[in-house]
Amino acid sequence: MIRLPRLAERTAGTGDGAGNQAVTSEVALYRDIARVIDHMQRRLHDVVRVELGRVGVDDISPMQVLMLLNIGEDELSVRDLMERGYYLGSNASYNLKHLVEQGYVDRAASQRDRRAARLRLSEKGQWLCTQIGKLEDRHATQLLRGPADAADLETTYRMLRRLERMWGDVVRYDSRGQD
Repeated sequence: MIRLPRLAERTAGTGDGAGNQAVTSEVALYRDIARVIDHMQRRLHDVVRVELGRVGVDDISPMQVLMLLNIGEDELSVRDLMERGYYLGSNASYNLKHLVEQGYVDRAASQRDRRAARLRLSEKGQWLCTQIGKLEDRHATQLLRGPADAADLETTYRMLRRLERMWGDVVRYDSRGQD
């Protein structure tokens, strides 16, 4: 877990009440953001589940749909997909096997290394991604009512990417030698 400095450590020596409230508010926001991200991920799965029902698809999970979206128009190795989607190894293997069995993904041996698999969407997978793309378009239209909303969304995106990089750096560089 990420260690945040105690509030007293951050506010020591500021001497003004308004400054202390601002720091308190910032720390509270930071502390809550992981919970908000987790909750948003769950809600995203719920939204995808509802859309799957709307288009009559019942042989795939929301997580598997997100894997399809990560493949997109590309032809990827399994390793590339893992890095792109941050999946757990055994979970990704299970989901990929299911996607191939259900006809959403075509899996073929790599030309260069026959041990490595190449993944691309089948026609069925492309169709489903198109349906989910329509959902995303509808949601973006509802969310972005004007230039201010677009600017807020861009700021949110940049901040979330910074947070993702910071947390990734913590995992890569701060956890060495720790159990």
